[in-house]
Amino acid sequence: MGDAYDNALAESVIGLYKTECVRLDGPFKTVDELELATLSWVHWYNTARLHSALGYVPPTEYEDDHYRQINPRQQPLPGQLIVH
Repeated sequence: MGDAYDNALAESVIGLYKTECVRLDGPFKTVDELELATLSWVHWYNTARLHSALGYVPPTEYEDDHYRQINPRQQPLPGQLIVH
């Protein structure tokens, strides 16, 4: 079961979405246009936005740094061959 804080977080994200995507980029002529704008906004929100609680770094960068700290093994770079 959820609590009031779950609803507050969801309402906060929905409010951001409406303000930053729907109202800013709209009005949309078709549902497809709205869907593409939504996909773009969600991608930006999850990967590129600067988040104050994370030290003004994007969420994906923060997550990568977190996993590097807890698993300091040298990880291959993307596209680099893995030697076992």
